Amino acid sequence: MTSADMQVEVAYALPERQIILSLQLPQGSTLTQAVTASGLLQRFPDIDLATVKLGIFGKIKQAGEVLRDKDRVEIYRPLIADPKEVRRKRAAEGKKMRSQKDS
Repeated sequence: MTSADMQVEVAYALPERQIILSLQLPQGSTLTQAVTASGLLQRFPDIDLATVKLGIFGKIKQAGEVLRDKDRVEIYRPLIADPKEVRRKRAAEGKKMRSQKDS
């Protein structure tokens, strides 16, 4: 690693496993460049850089954001269910079960 390089990680999580790759990139590299260099686009063709959200340590960032040494780039999958709707359904089911117990 030269003084002009930085160490970053690229993370992608699937329901059954998580992948975290360490990379050396030149200073000034962007999130998109890190994802491309990671090789994850070839391993997982369903990742579409035009539509996928990217972030650094849990905060969504623009694809062109410049990375810093030791950053972790995260590739976010789209949600399959609206979390608010899931909580509403769970709460409604809980109320229904409690009312049945009281009967």
